[in-house]
Amino acid sequence: MTRSESGDRLALYGQSFDSRLLLGTGRYPSPRQLADAIAAADPALITVSLRRQIAGGVDGAQSFWDLLRDTKRPILPNTAGCRTAREAVNTAHMARELFETNFIKLEVIGDDINLQPDPFGLVDAALQLVKNGFHVLPYCTEDWVLCSRLMDAGCKVLMPWAAPIGTGCGPRNPTALRELRQRVSDIPLIIDAGIGLPSHACQVMEWGFDGVLLNTAVSRAVEPVQMAEAFRDAVRAGRAAYLAGPMVIQELAVPGSPNFGLPFAPRSSPATLSLSSRRNGGGLLVEGLD
Repeated sequence: MTRSESGDRLALYGQSFDSRLLLGTGRYPSPRQLADAIAAADPALITVSLRRQIAGGVDGAQSFWDLLRDTKRPILPNTAGCRTAREAVNTAHMARELFETNFIKLEVIGDDINLQPDPFGLVDAALQLVKNGFHVLPYCTEDWVLCSRLMDAGCKVLMPWAAPIGTGCGPRNPTALRELRQRVSDIPLIIDAGIGLPSHACQVMEWGFDGVLLNTAVSRAVEPVQMAEAFRDAVRAGRAAYLAGPMVIQELAVPGSPNFGLPFAPRSSPATLSLSSRRNGGGLLVEGLD
């Protein structure tokens, strides 16, 4: 991956976006705050739950759709709340007709406590939707076997969680997430669920993830619009830091200025210095180990 920001855009199924932030649209205090948060976040896509809008009634759904249309942002419908592959597939087809897009965020929930994805139903639904021409973005865990099965099914994007939906606790398994990023180098990985603070978003972007999807972290903040701005800046900063190439972490202190020409400069690196010293005339001589 290039280390330059020139032309650095998020590419999903042949479409490219300037932003690497995706924003959910649920649980905002008011429609006005939702619209203002979308404007402040400047997201690549906004996610919409078809089932939630149907449950809100015809008038409520139309009002909500008018608000989203006015934002002029691309829509990413999702299958939130679906418990089976069949249910998710049917919901995806309805979403395609309503929103006129082949993009679908695929969710098949297998546990009511932590809302963890059902790996079997998820792969089954992904196989069917890819065959039906959908651009599938599956909400999954960081489990390598599950992710590899989804890629085998034809998914060109993966959306692993950082932590269970709505917890806001940040990455619970950093090691597994970083290993997943290292093993999956040829398709975008977008962190979905569990992000609570801008620092969490910045961190995963520094690890090389391609984007972050947020909802509760913004909608349930005391000031959603201000928080949307903070996440926008955090995602940009994390991406810029990744492209810049962070320094290699050292176990021992390394001087920030060169020792050459300085009086009493050690003749060896800090890692090889002896802890003992002796007086030599009026000065202090530090001896290195052979």
